[in-house]
Amino acid sequence: MHDLRLIHTDLKPENILLVSSEYVKVPDYKFLLRPAKDGSYFKNVPKSSAIKLIDFGSTTFEHQDHTYVVSTRHYRAPEVILGLGWNYPCDMWSVGCILVELCSGEALFQTHENLEHLAMMEKVLGPLPQHMAVRADRRAEKYFRRGARLDWPERATSSESMRAVWKLPRLPNLIMQHVDHSAGDLIDLLQGLLCYDPTKRLKAREALRHPFFSRNLRRCGYPM
Repeated sequence: MHDLRLIHTDLKPENILLVSSEYVKVPDYKFLLRPAKDGSYFKNVPKSSAIKLIDFGSTTFEHQDHTYVVSTRHYRAPEVILGLGWNYPCDMWSVGCILVELCSGEALFQTHENLEHLAMMEKVLGPLPQHMAVRADRRAEKYFRRGARLDWPERATSSESMRAVWKLPRLPNLIMQHVDHSAGDLIDLLQGLLCYDPTKRLKAREALRHPFFSRNLRRCGYPM
């Protein structure tokens, strides 16, 4: 899509479909000690990993006017929230969020308001770059104190909001909770996709060449 100068702007699991519904049952070792609710020790694995991307309703050409806000909340890039403008990198941030969700089984940033969303990002990924914070537009500058420090938890809307942020682990710890092998490669890939600065974020072709994919493909017997 990016080669065609198209930005999807709404990448999320609901918009990524399996081409085939066929599957096979394989042993699920996490159920050896405690079976699933239906008594099963197996899980269903798709026969094919081929996917199809859908929902191009908000897809935008690079040269077209860009709306202020894009992307479903959980997959929205920081530059969108800060009103800094957006382009192809906003898709790559969404891809990073999707990969974490596929790994953990839960959306990475489960929130519905901007300040909490930014606080969650900082809890998982570290502080926002100062050069982005100081350039936040008038709608977003209220989220920061002088010196470009995020105004959190002072302006948290509730104790529940504070707990939602506090319970989030750093990205490496989150991934290592769920990945037995290739954790280092996956963490490195995700840090490139979830890079705050859109100018430094991995591009699509760069991500496809990442060792996480090449090493796992070789491990599975696919030629590179």
